[in-house]
Amino acid sequence: MLDFFRNHKRLMMFMLILVIVPGLGFVGIQGFRGFFDDSGNVAQVNGYKITRAEYDNSMRQQLDRARQMLGAQFDLKTFNTPEHRQQVLDAMVMQRVLADETLRLHLTASDAAVRRALLSDPFIASLKNPDGSIDLERYKQVLAAQGMTPEQYDASVRYSLAQQQLPSSIQSSAFTSKTLAQHLIELAEQQREVQSLMFRASDYLAKVQPTEAQLQAYYDAHRADFATPATATIQYLVLSPEVLAASVQPTEADLKKYYDDNLARFRTPGEVRASHILIAAAKDASAADKEKARQQAEKVLAELKAHPGQFAQIAEKQSQDPGSAAKGGDLGYFGRGMIAGGKAFDDAAFSLKKDEISGIVQSDFGYHIIKVTEVKPPVTQPFAEVKGAIAHDLKTQHAAKRFTDSADSFTSMVYEQAKSLQPAADKFKLPLQTAVVTPKPNAALAATSPLNNPQFLEAIFSDDAVKNRNNIQAIDLGNNTLISARVSDFKAAAIPSFAALKDSVRQKVITQQAAELAAKDGAARLAVLQKSQATTGFAPALKVSRNNPQGLPETSMSAIYKASAEHLPVYTGVDLGAQGYVIYRVNAVLPGAAMTPERLTAAQQQVAQVHAQSELEAYLDALRQRAKVKHFGSLEAAAANAGQ
Repeated sequence: MLDFFRNHKRLMMFMLILVIVPGLGFVGIQGFRGFFDDSGNVAQVNGYKITRAEYDNSMRQQLDRARQMLGAQFDLKTFNTPEHRQQVLDAMVMQRVLADETLRLHLTASDAAVRRALLSDPFIASLKNPDGSIDLERYKQVLAAQGMTPEQYDASVRYSLAQQQLPSSIQSSAFTSKTLAQHLIELAEQQREVQSLMFRASDYLAKVQPTEAQLQAYYDAHRADFATPATATIQYLVLSPEVLAASVQPTEADLKKYYDDNLARFRTPGEVRASHILIAAAKDASAADKEKARQQAEKVLAELKAHPGQFAQIAEKQSQDPGSAAKGGDLGYFGRGMIAGGKAFDDAAFSLKKDEISGIVQSDFGYHIIKVTEVKPPVTQPFAEVKGAIAHDLKTQHAAKRFTDSADSFTSMVYEQAKSLQPAADKFKLPLQTAVVTPKPNAALAATSPLNNPQFLEAIFSDDAVKNRNNIQAIDLGNNTLISARVSDFKAAAIPSFAALKDSVRQKVITQQAAELAAKDGAARLAVLQKSQATTGFAPALKVSRNNPQGLPETSMSAIYKASAEHLPVYTGVDLGAQGYVIYRVNAVLPGAAMTPERLTAAQQQVAQVHAQSELEAYLDALRQRAKVKHFGSLEAAAANAGQ
């Protein structure tokens, strides 16, 4: 079908005109737009409508995070279920309910809180200049690329902080008593002395002689287990800034121009090391108190002029700055804006030469006398030293621009010239790579490999790619990466004949029947032991606990702790499947290790966290019950877009 469209574009355009134009006359422009409108609502919360587009975006974000976390183990079918889709919608509804409650209570975040959040953001930190200031132009450019202004970004951070206040206050107020924490620890560390009697399936292998009919029956019942997956040999192209960067080679002139235009980036501002003596006078102090402090500072300055070599000793006695007085007034190295004394302090300090003493400098803290002990002049890194870093930056910038400029053209070319990827490879200077893939991700490849992308694999094994051998459409893998491929050879999934698999089938049947025999004998022996209380044949005793199972499987631990401890010894059995069957003799119940105050405090905190989460969920449920929530019938329709 797609091939027909490609080869008859003019005919298809004519047919579309014949269909669309008369349709406008019957339903009108508004009705026609509504017919194709894809932005239906999936829910409404207190009058606010959650659109299908918002839902689709949230679903895609979750799928992208799952792909990154699970890698080759990611399976779209696990997430594209009615239950998971409902969970996504419920989370969006709950987020809106919490937002409404935040607005109702008039919660907000202070400017200081927003500033702290911004400065702790790795994104903001990456934009810092060598002198610690933020590169505002780069900041605006990055935000503009995301369709935001600095003011909008600040507002979003403030809104996010405000929404966090309710959950944070509930979680921080949770409390658990030491008695409860101690009881839970005792249960977790309670030991049980057990002995095991194993009926290994391997011991029964020689006793099993399956018939031909049994082998055939097993093969017929498990045919799908023996299937070999379909494989496709493919050629593929990856378009990304990283790939494009390989073909970008800035000239020497480009590098030098960038260096000259951005010289401030390569300059380390000057620093001084200084000491000071502070005679404190608060900003809001009376005029009399300020005058008294100034007179005291003038006396100290006179003493320094008389004994300039004793600055440190005088500072220890006279300075009222508790942070530096004990160190002879030493403030260490600092640049402009790093000392709380303000501009007047900076101007005085950076105007002094080494070992020179200032006059009296007034700040909001009082009166300072400053001595500069070391001077580090500004240093500009030479071009030769930063040339490599500049080349990397320019290649990255040019490659990112080339990707932006090329993405649409690449997408169109691999679709329009569907019988070969070579034209696209030549135009965009991309390496044409080959691989063999199956419908499921390859665990041997990295989780981030484009060949493991489920949407990509689904397109590879579509009829258009396999039967018509057309290029697949360019798949957006996220992170500015597009991939297209073409199947050059295909082998369908197949189920080998019974004759070819007979030996493999025999081994599986023998293993299964041996496990069944072991389980049968084990269950029979358990019935006898529960009556006779025998002890022979058991392995040496082992002490296990919930926190330290000593290597026992979870099924065994569950059976051991479910066994009644009122009348010991007690026997219990566990079917271990292909491994066989095991009987456990529980001899004694023993207390765990002695409780220490540190362990009790840690346990109390852990239990409090669980309790806090429970309290938060109860609060959110109450908010949701109070909210006016309405669901629409377009959720299932929205599922069609999942994973796209």
